[in-house]
Amino acid sequence: MLHFILQSGAVVNMASTADSLTTGINTAVAPAETITETKVSLINMVILGGPMMIPLGILLVVSIYIIIERLLVLSKASKKTPTLVLTLKEMIHKGEISNATAFCKNLNTPETLMMEQGVSRVGQPVQEIREALNKSGTNEIAKLEKNLGVLNIIGRIAPMFGFVGTIIGVIKIFYDISLAKTVEIEVISTGLYQKMVTSASGLVVGLIAFIGYHWINAKLDKLAHRMEDTQIQFLDMLNEPTK
Repeated sequence: MLHFILQSGAVVNMASTADSLTTGINTAVAPAETITETKVSLINMVILGGPMMIPLGILLVVSIYIIIERLLVLSKASKKTPTLVLTLKEMIHKGEISNATAFCKNLNTPETLMMEQGVSRVGQPVQEIREALNKSGTNEIAKLEKNLGVLNIIGRIAPMFGFVGTIIGVIKIFYDISLAKTVEIEVISTGLYQKMVTSASGLVVGLIAFIGYHWINAKLDKLAHRMEDTQIQFLDMLNEPTK
């Protein structure tokens, strides 16, 4: 009888131990099941950047507009006419000056508009023709440089706006700490977000404007060199004896 009672007590104890282990395991697993992953969207990140994101957003839109608009204009202006000088040579030697002028106007590129000034002065001293070509070429390149100064300024001031946002974020951090009387992550997180988001945004906008400015300038330099080569070919053609 005593042996039976001892066996029964052992079974009860084993059952209780098993229940305790099961409960402990469930308790340990339960929190893992409630963990959820949170992601911050781009819009939420911009909102966390605070009021300085408004001027930075305006600068970004202006930069992208100028870059796209200038690239489209340069794409049209950079169209090549391989037989330009040869065609003008044939017309000029035939005495068809008006036709040569109209030909340049119809093509309507900076290169041909420059050549129009030279063609219209055929018969004058070569030095005067060269000066007219130089002046016209400079004017055409200046037209293509429209708004590049704005892009250059944006590249310089955008990081400054980001720096101002950083200072505002730091001020907010200390203000929130003074109100809460504690340095908890929940207290300083808003200011930290504003500080880091505005800094990064200012650098990104400035980088976009900087790259766009120098990219467009590189294309302009390439076109300017090509126009100089065309000018030299045209002047050499005028010095050739008529057959």
